[in-house]
Amino acid sequence: MRTPKVLIAGGGIGGLATALTLLQHGFEVAVYEQSSELREVGAGIQISPNGNRVLDHLGVLAKLQSLSSPTQGKEIRLWNTGQMWKLFDLGQAAIDKYGFPYMTVFRPHLLQVLADAVNAIDPQAIHLNARCQRVTQTDDSVTLHLEDGSAATGDVLIGADGLHSKIRSALFGVQAPDFSGMVAWRALIPMHTLPPHMARPIATNWVGPGGHVVHYPVNGGEVMNFVGILEGNTWPSAPWSTPGTVQACHDAFQGWHEDVHAMISHAPAFSKWALCGKPALPRWSQGRVTLLGDACHPTLPFLAQGAVFTLEDAIVLQRCLRHHSHDVVHALQRYESARLERAYRMVQGARDNTTRFHNPALAHAQQAQDFIEREWQQTAIGNRYDWLFTYDAMTAAI
Repeated sequence: MRTPKVLIAGGGIGGLATALTLLQHGFEVAVYEQSSELREVGAGIQISPNGNRVLDHLGVLAKLQSLSSPTQGKEIRLWNTGQMWKLFDLGQAAIDKYGFPYMTVFRPHLLQVLADAVNAIDPQAIHLNARCQRVTQTDDSVTLHLEDGSAATGDVLIGADGLHSKIRSALFGVQAPDFSGMVAWRALIPMHTLPPHMARPIATNWVGPGGHVVHYPVNGGEVMNFVGILEGNTWPSAPWSTPGTVQACHDAFQGWHEDVHAMISHAPAFSKWALCGKPALPRWSQGRVTLLGDACHPTLPFLAQGAVFTLEDAIVLQRCLRHHSHDVVHALQRYESARLERAYRMVQGARDNTTRFHNPALAHAQQAQDFIEREWQQTAIGNRYDWLFTYDAMTAAI
């Protein structure tokens, strides 16, 4: 039986992971990326054991590990006093419990190892400068129409084109991004410029009333990835990111601990990002077209699962297409059924963490201690994270 030809809109992490797993199983694949080069925002990303389980299955984990930073643990610190609580171990303890490590990774490195693996199988699979315009489909095929007037026809189309997905709009109508009121200040800080006590292989989450700061090493420990998020902002419209200044970041985090301001002082530059989402969709597929990753389940970054869930999507979608290759419409329905509930549980869990990271109780030392010791005790942590980290996309029910 002929293997379906799969078109993928979007050459980011989700699009390339999907292309790779399909190519590894004999599918014909064409990826259409609107940019002139494959690129990711130069920032950090956390890959938990469920994501590394996928990357190992794809054959790229070892290469990514060689480029990444071993992360020994996570900790909580209080925004103004710096009081510290250990959250959980992430090194050997994570491997012992979940079978795979927890890594902090430079996003462009993850994209590069996926792109290299795709190109090793089919150097012609990725098409750049290919901006999607519209989609048409029949009972027998689907066609992706590009802005330059060209078109590509296949058996399946996967919209892996992110929060502002053209494929989602084509299927379900245009929906403006929903601004959360939160703005993220992002920076990459040379590790050697920071005080020695801060240059540790630890992922740290500073929590405070109305905001939090996350930082962890990337790029083999040479760079500290900094993300500071504050509530109560306005944002007029697109574009959804803009440059920010060091002084403005100092002002935004006034009253926060000196270690936070030390990082701000040593940042070469900042970018400000509006954190946006979109309403949950009751379904992701329509005929021969489906969505994947941020195109269907965009999330706040408060569980560190956005990219990881995209990797899971890729494997489950591949399995469904492989097992139901004779009926791709049914295959997409099986994929959606297998992923939708888990994805939206994750989105809600990330939203719930806003109240843990930004709680008003964190303004007062004793209330903060009581709150953190209740919300981050081991049973509560296990309830929030074990169901995420133990998932196996290769064996989950489809």
